[in-house]
Amino acid sequence: MDETPLESFDENALLDEARRATGLSDFGSDDFRPGLRALVEMVAKNPFTEKGLHQHRQRLIQLLSTRLKIEEAFRRHPEIREREIVRPMFLTGLPRSGTSALFNLLAADPAARPLLLWEGIFPDPNWDLAPGEEDPRYRAMKAVSEQTRQNNPDFTKAHFADADTPEECVLLHAFGLDGGQLGYELMLEPYAGWFAGHDLRPLYRYYADLLRLLDWQRPGERWLLKTPSHLWALDALVETFPDCSIVWNHRDPAVCIASISSMIHMIVRDRVEISARSFGPRVLAHYADSMDCGLAARKQLDEARFVDVDYDTLVGDNLAAARGIYQHFGMPLEGEALAAMQAHAAAHTQGQHGKHEYDLASFGLTREQVRERFADYVGRFGL
Repeated sequence: MDETPLESFDENALLDEARRATGLSDFGSDDFRPGLRALVEMVAKNPFTEKGLHQHRQRLIQLLSTRLKIEEAFRRHPEIREREIVRPMFLTGLPRSGTSALFNLLAADPAARPLLLWEGIFPDPNWDLAPGEEDPRYRAMKAVSEQTRQNNPDFTKAHFADADTPEECVLLHAFGLDGGQLGYELMLEPYAGWFAGHDLRPLYRYYADLLRLLDWQRPGERWLLKTPSHLWALDALVETFPDCSIVWNHRDPAVCIASISSMIHMIVRDRVEISARSFGPRVLAHYADSMDCGLAARKQLDEARFVDVDYDTLVGDNLAAARGIYQHFGMPLEGEALAAMQAHAAAHTQGQHGKHEYDLASFGLTREQVRERFADYVGRFGL
């Protein structure tokens, strides 16, 4: 691998490289520039490995290049931005609280339109495809996903992913040079501080346009989306999607923080020289702050918009949890939808890809410390 010097992380140089790679020049609104700047400055303020520098730079160029292609799609077809996103359903909650399992179950409903992994990576249209032709980027993503699972089986135990599995919509947030990115950036300055302190409404407006772009390419009846990061911006989410419904998963935060610390550290450990024990407190601070934001925003919103799902209830009877969600929002769960969810539940059991092992002590944290920081949340939901 060629050495990637810090000098190569020049904001304007990255923009120019993306322009050269695509032959395009319009990045759209400049709302993405502060996030890009924070991601660029991050490399000078943290001990990135040579591999980490290379991967981070390539990722930034990829995000910028795709952003250019997205704007080209809007230029060619301005009518895309006129599409309506009707009654989307958003899943959120602390990471590792069962959101992925519930997301996959609800996505089995033929009426649901989840974001799939491959299209979250490649939301821009492939103009060279013949009608009905399979996108080669999908096939490439299938191969990459299989290779990644083989190379990192421990991560697969924590989170199974394939090209056509439903995936978090932070994938789309990333093209705004904003949001959760790969997870570890949220724990590193200056990106962490910038993210926690800025107005997320421009990001959600851009995010809505990306959903319209995907819906224009592959329409669906009702968008189904999920990410723990929505806790940071429930007010912006509702402002952007006024008829949305929100499903909020709940689990003991001590378990959630241990699990997500382990999962994110698997990603960061060969990119940035940071010990697990010093990483854990950063993870705790980020997700506790996100919960504070979520609880504060919920107080100002209509409670009828929310339904709460307890982790133990979900694990004990996931179909009952799904019925409760559908009933709360006045949606029948019967016929083809029920049969599809029953088939999914039978085929996907907890731990089928192996058991994800983790503990708080490895990350410099204690159960008491975590639960004290989440005391308001624990008290409100009886965790």
